[in-house]
Amino acid sequence: MLEVTDLVVRYGQATALDGVSLSLEPGEMVALVGPNGAGKSTLVNTLSGIVRPAAGSVRLDGRLAQVPEGRQLFAELSVADNLRLGAWRAAGGRARRDPARVYEVLPVLRDIAGQRAGTLSGGQQQMVAVGRALMADPEVLAVDELSLGLAPIVVADLARHLRELNAERGTAVLLIEQNARLAFDLCARAYVLEAGRVTAAGPSAELAESPEVARAYLGGTTGTEGVRER
Repeated sequence: MLEVTDLVVRYGQATALDGVSLSLEPGEMVALVGPNGAGKSTLVNTLSGIVRPAAGSVRLDGRLAQVPEGRQLFAELSVADNLRLGAWRAAGGRARRDPARVYEVLPVLRDIAGQRAGTLSGGQQQMVAVGRALMADPEVLAVDELSLGLAPIVVADLARHLRELNAERGTAVLLIEQNARLAFDLCARAYVLEAGRVTAAGPSAELAESPEVARAYLGGTTGTEGVRER
């Protein structure tokens, strides 16, 4: 579905991504974790075509939609209008800009469709951002910092929606997260990005048991806990 090979991105003389490779299979949920400044947002912006790489390649079979870091909604527009903007360039004209199909996945948005986005809670805004991306009918959903600034109970609810979306619609998810515990719980496979390079990759359970990864991202303990359904 998505294959990134030896990707290099530079801002002037600074190298943000240095030979990054990763893959995402159809219907898979994969996490990319790392600290601030590791290059996570640069990677997703490159996948979305916002940033041009200096070298390497990106192969995508299907459509990718991004849920950007910080939501980036139009605060003065209604929830419904924010959703419609997600389908502005999609084929199908006016019919494709009908949010009804997103309300089926995220029914809470129907109840607040007429509210201005700027009046919503952080969790509601994040749900609108996810719904806006879904309006493009993507095969791949790239979610940049799902948990940013949100309470754990809100994050758990959003994680449940992502899991249901993946299970019921087969949408592949690339979850870019600083919260490694959440990422490992949600995704069966993960990559660790540090200083623009992939330093570890493999099954999330194995990465969570790695002493190095645990010290850096799990507060010095191994194992995961949280939102995974067993």
